[in-house]
Amino acid sequence: MKQLLQLFLVSFFVLGGLAACGQSTEGGSNGDADNQSTQEEQEQQVEVKITKNNGEEVISEKEVEIEDGMTVMEVMEANFNLEAGNDGFITAIEGVSPEDGEKKAWFYTVNGEEAMVGAKDYKLEAGDSVTFDFHSWE
Repeated sequence: MKQLLQLFLVSFFVLGGLAACGQSTEGGSNGDADNQSTQEEQEQQVEVKITKNNGEEVISEKEVEIEDGMTVMEVMEANFNLEAGNDGFITAIEGVSPEDGEKKAWFYTVNGEEAMVGAKDYKLEAGDSVTFDFHSWE
């Protein structure tokens, strides 16, 4: 009887230890992978804001997913109603464009700084904030 009790106790502790190891391995590694995956997804987004008259009127504001190496133009074409000339110059966003003779155009900034290249050439990075504003160029 004593041997049976010892065998039962040893089996109980061995099985309990194995169960504990299995739970910590599954919860720890998958939990960390899930957290990393969620963080990577969040990090692969940019904020895009469409405004008029130096930010006085907000037309649209979105958080959009990006892939490595995407340009401002690719993000805009994928997420907004856009018109652009053959030269890549954006002439209308969400139906807003200059009327005949009006000296207004679309200008964009990334992270609050005016872009020095066209939207086709500016490669975005995760977390960037892009603002397109429709205002007078005079």
